Amino acid sequence: MTEPEPQQRPPGTLDAMRRKPDHGETTYRGSGRLDGKTAVITGGDSGIGRAVAIAFAREGADVLISYLSEHDDAADTAKLVEDAGRRAVLISGDLARRAHCQAVIAKAAEEFGRIDVLVNNAAYQMTHETVEEISDAEWQHTFDVNITAMFRLVQAALPHLREGASIINTSSINSDMPRPTLLPYATTKGAIANFTAGLAQMLGDRGIRVNSVAPGPIWTPLIPATMPPEQVEEFGKNTPLGRPGEPAEVAPAYVLLASDEASFISGAMIPVTGGKPIL
Repeated sequence: MTEPEPQQRPPGTLDAMRRKPDHGETTYRGSGRLDGKTAVITGGDSGIGRAVAIAFAREGADVLISYLSEHDDAADTAKLVEDAGRRAVLISGDLARRAHCQAVIAKAAEEFGRIDVLVNNAAYQMTHETVEEISDAEWQHTFDVNITAMFRLVQAALPHLREGASIINTSSINSDMPRPTLLPYATTKGAIANFTAGLAQMLGDRGIRVNSVAPGPIWTPLIPATMPPEQVEEFGKNTPLGRPGEPAEVAPAYVLLASDEASFISGAMIPVTGGKPIL
């Protein structure tokens, strides 16, 4: 019998996970697709954010990693970026605060001189069985972290984004197939899909592309930190591929959207769902 995954407090850490996710540490091979670019990645300490940071660095980009308080995980991600020969800049703090969103962008502009790619990836979720148990404070916090922070980060970043820059937002299969027990989270993911589509149209005349990636069930610390044990054990088994995805399996979609190869892709959503359709 497989030993159950230890439950964690949100947002969770890699060190506490029994089964470690694959972020591409030993598998991702770059080919210079992001040579000379600079990137900001929120939630870059672990999960999808770490996988994207590894892939971007191995493709030639310097990376600023924004994270909440998971200092050890963030330091490990920074080392992986530096091992690829690229610069890693760390900044911790709560993206629910407008001032911190502005500080993240100011730090990137100070360190890099410009921003070529903004990856809005940080998110908060929590499982609830009824509407009544969702507090007003949690609802507001989920929106502040998941969607309002995106707006604030984009607004702060625009003066530093040149023609050809790319904004990539992490949406979710929940934007199309909302899981009721993740009601606040799923609602924000629908908002992100619409925010992305609208923003792509607003920024098109500036030559700035805006897209989103919609992951399905991906194995990250957020899962054992925000779902009950029985759901953690069954996580991802209902996909057509019969398993959850690994962060390393999502990162290539971000690489494509960040690269000049995607120069005519804007307003798109790329699903990485293990076979579940997004309409």
